[in-house]
Amino acid sequence: MQSFPIQWIRGVSLVAALGLLAACQLPKSGPSKNQILAGSVENGGNAFVVEVDDRVAQATSAIPQFGFPASFQSAQSLAADTVRPGDVLGLTVWENVDDGLLTGPAGAATALNEVQVDSDGFIFVPYAGRVRAAGNTPEQLRMQITQELKDQTPDPQVEVRRIAGDGSTVSLTGTIGAPGIYPIERPTRTLTGMLSQAGGVAVGSDIALVTLIRGNERGTVWYEDLFSNPRMDVALRGGDRILVEADARSYIALGATGGQSRVAFDSQDLSALEALAQVGGLQSLSSDPTGIFVLRRERQDIARTVMGRADLQGDQRMIYLLNLTAPNGLFVARDFVIRDDDTIYVTEAPYSQWSKSISLIAGGLTPFANVATLTGG
Repeated sequence: MQSFPIQWIRGVSLVAALGLLAACQLPKSGPSKNQILAGSVENGGNAFVVEVDDRVAQATSAIPQFGFPASFQSAQSLAADTVRPGDVLGLTVWENVDDGLLTGPAGAATALNEVQVDSDGFIFVPYAGRVRAAGNTPEQLRMQITQELKDQTPDPQVEVRRIAGDGSTVSLTGTIGAPGIYPIERPTRTLTGMLSQAGGVAVGSDIALVTLIRGNERGTVWYEDLFSNPRMDVALRGGDRILVEADARSYIALGATGGQSRVAFDSQDLSALEALAQVGGLQSLSSDPTGIFVLRRERQDIARTVMGRADLQGDQRMIYLLNLTAPNGLFVARDFVIRDDDTIYVTEAPYSQWSKSISLIAGGLTPFANVATLTGG
């Protein structure tokens, strides 16, 4: 009977074990680079796979644009002393007679406290009747009431004061220092003034979004844009609603990365390189720098530009491939913009599976127990 050297037997056993492990599909973080490429539209799949270069990075760089409607930006600041429906006024009338129309035994002055301007903009003043208040300043209203009373009492003296009211208020909610309802006053005629009055934003200024709702219109801007672009610091109107919230955009990181989870954006613009760094970067012993994929449902116009096809209809499933080892791979990854709800998947390097096989066999963590068992030693 022919005998074989023990080294030859061990080598054959090791190769057989590795082959069996490969056949059993060792655990891995997801599909390989070749498996994803095999699932492209060109190969009968349902997603376009595109390698990212400078042209693709430029074509896909669109990010959500925020701003206010033109009607918001063109609105003029309200005069702080203009009376509006809902305001509450205080009136005092002095009469130059002992027995006046309004005065009593206590004296010549009559105080009419908390006279509210009705929804049509009028107030009622005894002996003057229904007087138009809205749209006038307190001084103009004083002169109007004086004119109405002077035919009935000699030389009346009238004082008009704004006390309070809901006719010129704004509501602020969300992640703000002191949510509540605030009146539009001289320091708070504009958006930044009102936000300051309410204690400022309670999240990072670089990820804070401010939404202004006026009737059926609304607009959203980055908080920082209110200061970098003065046109965004719009004038307020009574009944405006202001919502402050943190940026809710996020992406999913999967595969051979430092962390696998849904990750919130930490800046207004996020590149693929920054997103990878945000989850701990690539793993030196397992990540494939030539197989970084970004999965996205792309808009029709962008998909047509990227693919050079005018026949594409509707949103398209796109898989963008980044190769960090390419001559300008790092620059491309720095320029490629990550968008809300993207999925970043990093494939395992080919040698990772081989390393797992060696580790499992040498460590005795397979059904074959260990090398001694395999070789009979």
